[in-house]
Amino acid sequence: MTALYIDADACPVRAEALRVAERHGLQVFVVCNGGIRPDPNPLVETVIVAAGPDAADRWIAERAGPGDICVTADIPLAARCLEAGARAIRPGGEAFTPANIGHQLAMRDLMADLRAANPLGAGGGGRAFAKADRSRFLDALERMVQSAMRDDAAAGRS
Repeated sequence: MTALYIDADACPVRAEALRVAERHGLQVFVVCNGGIRPDPNPLVETVIVAAGPDAADRWIAERAGPGDICVTADIPLAARCLEAGARAIRPGGEAFTPANIGHQLAMRDLMADLRAANPLGAGGGGRAFAKADRSRFLDALERMVQSAMRDDAAAGRS
């Protein structure tokens, strides 16, 4: 059965993901280092992991598998989820796929090198998260959930 894993630290679409999951009756794991109020929905489990780099990512990567979906902006976590047979989606609605994850990892590494080479730290962040991003995410997650549920049914995992 499809489960939804949310890498919840600084996730701007947690409420939207929970709405889609509730509509489909999916088990949800909201994984973070703390500071998030537990959801009263019995299908939503808030998982507080130890403080430290990548603790939430490790927890999700160890559990996500075929038919599952991970909401994350973390490219290495998305790669680990894809390797395990799960799906992964960014908060902006872009799906990570086996066809694009290699390029995504390479660009992440290149950008880290460029930032490290800039001793003055000049340069701004990305654009602000907008209403259109939320809408795009909702649409993309809905389609991904429906696809995962069809695949689960075909594989006898429902």
